Amino acid sequence: MTTELAGRHVLVAGAGVTGRSVTTALAGTGAVVTVTDGDAARLAELEGLDAHLVPGLTEPPEGTSLVVTSPGWRPTAPLLVAASAAGIEVIGDVELAWRIGRDRERPPVWLAVTGTNGKTTTVGMLEAILRAAGLDAVACGNVGFAVLDAVLAGHEVLAVELSSFQLHWSSTLAPRASVVLNVAEDHLDWHGSLADYAAAKGTVHERAGTVVHNVAEEWSRRLADSCAPAGATRVGFTLDAPRPGELGVVEDLLVDRAFVPDPAHRAEELGCLADVRPPGPHNVANALAAAALARACGVRTEAVAKGLRAFRPGAHRAVEVAEIDGVRYVNDSKATNPHAAVGSLLAHRHVVWIAGGQLKGASVDELVATAAGRLRGVVLLGADAEVINAAVARHAPDVPVKRLRPGDDEPMTAAVSAARALARPGDVVLLAPAAASLDMFRDYGERGDAFADAVGALRGRPGDGG
Repeated sequence: MTTELAGRHVLVAGAGVTGRSVTTALAGTGAVVTVTDGDAARLAELEGLDAHLVPGLTEPPEGTSLVVTSPGWRPTAPLLVAASAAGIEVIGDVELAWRIGRDRERPPVWLAVTGTNGKTTTVGMLEAILRAAGLDAVACGNVGFAVLDAVLAGHEVLAVELSSFQLHWSSTLAPRASVVLNVAEDHLDWHGSLADYAAAKGTVHERAGTVVHNVAEEWSRRLADSCAPAGATRVGFTLDAPRPGELGVVEDLLVDRAFVPDPAHRAEELGCLADVRPPGPHNVANALAAAALARACGVRTEAVAKGLRAFRPGAHRAVEVAEIDGVRYVNDSKATNPHAAVGSLLAHRHVVWIAGGQLKGASVDELVATAAGRLRGVVLLGADAEVINAAVARHAPDVPVKRLRPGDDEPMTAAVSAARALARPGDVVLLAPAAASLDMFRDYGERGDAFADAVGALRGRPGDGG
């Protein structure tokens, strides 16, 4: 275990899931740990850990030499501002995990994934590919399994999903390979601007050995150009035929022209489009990104196809719930911003779209304009329903819209019923909200469960088939 932190006074900001993980890890290093949180009840849940618990601190205690913050804390939080003003380093849980891991006799290999959308799917695909290659690998980070816990468990290869919040607080992270999948408007309330949000994403490349980028995505290219360190290997991925140094698609094959002996004249097959699930161009791009990261780690071509076939998407990510009277019902509640929703919409030919919630300041005009030709109907609910309604009126004025009112009983049941009335055999009723869920649900998972329950209720109605 690292000795760098032994005896140092470390303040942990935040007592949630991340705070517990950080506190446990720090206690094992021999650090003197203090934990603070504005919620005294949440802080009390850490009783029994080897740490001092102090509610509501706005300044670091005397003697503090390091602050480890939970990712949700904004840089403008008084405690973090005070720490910076006092010259105290502030890092996040990801940076702490990196420092603990790098001091081990055999440091884990980090393969880092960030972007606005597709992160969880990509790290899941990457984990499956790595395991198909026989490696001791795990998906971790912003996916429910904390990266600190993965490091402490001793896994050899980490497929790490990183949010912009986590990257903001990471100062020495140096992954074997990294990718920024895409950048679109999201979390602007935290970062202040799209440029600042993108810059936080780009830091994942600053010390990477191999920098992977999406050829078709402007921000992904720009960040690879501006943030890749001197000497890093550059690899692109594309849905078109790849050039040397790229992975891409030729007819129905996934092809590598980057990690081959003679990329100017040779290519190797990695699998086929049928290996990619869920289907859709955005998930083919995710699969190519995962393959690039795995190949940067030395994985052979045959493990890529095997891993992609073994991968199963997580809950609420383009999951088909049922087919009733020739209409398919698909739950993509994880599409919590417009960029994610458009990828989901474009995976289907005719869609009755259920959308709405909290847009967090994001525009939906480009989304609606892009998907307009596929819309059979639109059902809207939630706080920013009128914003989406106005965009539909501008870009798809002939598409029928049903807007649920706040007084409607059980909003998701009403939404599914309204969508059913608009759908025809062969259509897809798609929950891809393009918005956060907290105005009506605990999280996107509860929203997706409500959709699945409402669809399930349809089966019991007279005349329903499936």
